[in-house]
Amino acid sequence: MPKMKTNAAAKKRFKKLKSGKIKKASALRRHILTKKSRKTKRQLRKGGYISKSDTKRILGLLPN
Repeated sequence: MPKMKTNAAAKKRFKKLKSGKIKKASALRRHILTKKSRKTKRQLRKGGYISKSDTKRILGLLPN
């Protein structure tokens, strides 16, 4: 059976930690920032973790 390929989009968006959690960056911070407040943009700098219900699905995209 051939090796399973890592999903390239998931590889760029998520990082698997040794604890088993999956880290992600905040959405809505790429463009159209002029209408967002300074406070909102500052809070979007922080990353977050994927919920437990989505972890299994994302791990399927990141086999390595």
